Amino acid sequence: MLARLTGGISPVALSLAFIDWASHLASAPQRQMEIAQDGMRSASRLLETALHYFSPNQGPWSLIKPQPQDRRFAGPEWETPPFNLLAQAFLLKEQWWHNATSGVRGVSPQNEAIVEFSVRQVLDMLAPSNFAATNPEVLQKAFQSGGENFAFGWQNWYGDLMRSLSAFKPVVDQQFVVGETVATSRGRVVFRNELIELIQYYPTTGKVHPEPILIVPAWIMKYYILDLSPQNSLVKFLTGEGFTVFMISWRNPGAGDRDIAFDDYRKLGVEAAVATIGDIVPGRQIHALGYCLGGTLLSIAAAAMERDGDTRLKSVTLLAAQTDFTEAGELTLFINESQVAFLEDMMWEHGVLDTTQMAGAFRLLRSNDLIWSRVSRDYLMGERAPPSDLMAWNADATRLPYRMHSEYLRKLFLNNDLAEGRYLVEGKPVALSDIHTAMFVVGTVRDHVAPWKSTYKIHYQVDADVTYLLTSGGHNAGVVAPPGEQGHFYQVKTKAEDAPYIGPDEWLKVAPRVEGSWWPEWSRWLTAQSGDPCEPPGMGVAHADGRNLPDAPGDYVRQ
Repeated sequence: MLARLTGGISPVALSLAFIDWASHLASAPQRQMEIAQDGMRSASRLLETALHYFSPNQGPWSLIKPQPQDRRFAGPEWETPPFNLLAQAFLLKEQWWHNATSGVRGVSPQNEAIVEFSVRQVLDMLAPSNFAATNPEVLQKAFQSGGENFAFGWQNWYGDLMRSLSAFKPVVDQQFVVGETVATSRGRVVFRNELIELIQYYPTTGKVHPEPILIVPAWIMKYYILDLSPQNSLVKFLTGEGFTVFMISWRNPGAGDRDIAFDDYRKLGVEAAVATIGDIVPGRQIHALGYCLGGTLLSIAAAAMERDGDTRLKSVTLLAAQTDFTEAGELTLFINESQVAFLEDMMWEHGVLDTTQMAGAFRLLRSNDLIWSRVSRDYLMGERAPPSDLMAWNADATRLPYRMHSEYLRKLFLNNDLAEGRYLVEGKPVALSDIHTAMFVVGTVRDHVAPWKSTYKIHYQVDADVTYLLTSGGHNAGVVAPPGEQGHFYQVKTKAEDAPYIGPDEWLKVAPRVEGSWWPEWSRWLTAQSGDPCEPPGMGVAHADGRNLPDAPGDYVRQ
């Protein structure tokens, strides 16, 4: 009951963090004086700016400017008085609170981050852009429309409320239907068990590379993030480049699946898929790709295979996937012993972690973009963002089994067993240093889920040639970056197995920057790892139930 009120956030963990910060601040008079003096200086500077606002040498944002990623005050209307002063006052307040909640001696780093994050959420809620009377864009829209924007905003709010209280999917889903407008690449389900459907896609070239590609997506999302519309489908791009592509589609678990373990995803997912591909294209190695949590699972599977002398993987590609969770970004603020125990109690009742808890946590990581900008646009401006395939996919959420999620949080996040060589597969520990297969690892610049410096640690974890690529964008938009789409760039550099390690900051300086999509770069790398083109393989194998399996996108993705 408490979890429903707090959105799954442990009040005990939150309270302990604030007690840690407040008690250490109370016993640090010098830090208190510094914080007070900082506030007085900011107030004095704001007053002076206000008094001389119309002087010739004084312009908008002369006191403090928004960060480049902060779009709340990007409109030209925010450069006019008094709204510009309001915005600068708010940014100064944000800056002051950041300084007040950080740098207090004795506070544990995680508790400091929790306090800073929590205060930031409150400040984001109180931003002048979120209120009609202090948002010049809203006031201008109201003046031009005669207040019609508020009527449309009320309709938007009421519609969202009704949908949240009902079982209907968001309206955007009706415009992007799985199998009709998204996930439309032609293929067949060639294998099915209680956890996965394995999709094989039809070739689109006369000859193909002999080594097929197996894509292991995360099961916290539907697989078709990599097969959205035809113009931005990674599957379509790969088949067009002459690759045979297989995709795992995970079943969306229900309450009856509470005891599915994390290792079941390896055995019934990666292991079963590799075995099936071996039946379809016998004797050929596989290029394996893992995205997000699917990449973490793939790295475990690859380490276990190499440990046991299994050489069926030709290469391993990780997209925004972490193998060390000590610096896993702001997502770790929701993960400590108290929080995990709270989540376990909440999941025990339902058998799964519900979609609302997962979606809420990710929205909080980018509350300005995913919560408050929508409040301003939808409810104050009375507008709706144009629907997109990525928005439809994002709304098509999944659930996580109780046991799997508990093991994932405890073994990987809390204990960091994988990075430290304690993670067990078949009763024996696996070590990432056992991986000697060539690797292509992709990080994204603005990733809030898997920060790129965290994914960069793979360089000193594996004994293999590692090509690391850092691309523009975030966790999803950075990965879905088709050729021809404007605004993309990347940096890439290869480290040989025996080459000396360089840190991420130095890597940024020496890795060459390239404008455009990273997909062609990866395709060239895969081609270099592949053999000479040959005839495409057949579709699937002759199983007794093969004729009963559907065409792509299959059945599991619709659950």
